[in-house]
Amino acid sequence: MTDHQRAAETARVSGARPDSAATHETAAQPVSEQTVEAVVRAQLSKALGGKRGMVEAAIPTLTFTVAYMASQELRLSLVLSVGVAVVLAVIRLIQRTSVQFVVNSLFGIGIAAVFALRSGDAEDFALPGIIYNAVYAAVLTLTVLIRWPAIGLLIGAVTGDPTGWRDNPAVVRLSSRLTWLLVLPCVVRVAVQLPLWAAESYGVANTFAFLGIAKIAMGWPLQVAALAAMVWLLARGRTPMADEAAGTEAAARPRTAE
Repeated sequence: MTDHQRAAETARVSGARPDSAATHETAAQPVSEQTVEAVVRAQLSKALGGKRGMVEAAIPTLTFTVAYMASQELRLSLVLSVGVAVVLAVIRLIQRTSVQFVVNSLFGIGIAAVFALRSGDAEDFALPGIIYNAVYAAVLTLTVLIRWPAIGLLIGAVTGDPTGWRDNPAVVRLSSRLTWLLVLPCVVRVAVQLPLWAAESYGVANTFAFLGIAKIAMGWPLQVAALAAMVWLLARGRTPMADEAAGTEAAARPRTAE
């Protein structure tokens, strides 16, 4: 029997695992705060679309607001708003860049136009956004209350392990805090825009201009502020979570005989 055969036989008898199995087990790491940070940063970068994406999302709404205030013509204002979005999409196509953010804006304008044309009131252009933010905030809040925060579900979807992140209590807590930061902009939008819409809709006051300004100012700017707070929270919470993870690992490590 050769030395190689003796080594193989010894490994088989002792129950040693092949190198590939050991490597596979080492590669399987639990979800940690580094995983959360990597996933969240990647998703934020994808969601923002840069300065151009933010501008493209705001221009159609700004066009509608200014056009209606100047002309008091609902259909004309809607046509101009949609036309601007289409022009922006064509420019993107010519440049062979992603039209995702323009299409999202165009889709939103389409729904808003349906609401406004159905009622004949220009202020109803803002109503779909108010409803969307109210429902979105309620759903996100529910995920936190039942201890399945939306950010954690996102982490599970990206990492391919839907429930692995729940094994780390620190990750669950961090995911809950990050989800609350997504809820906050939605609540602020509803709290500000709903009274403005109601005042204009019921003839209490002429608040259409304020409603248009609020819709623009509380779009991407407010979202960017919330995402910046998420990045700050990730950086702030990294050290305590790392220390906790190290303590857990040390406690689980078997003690060697002295």
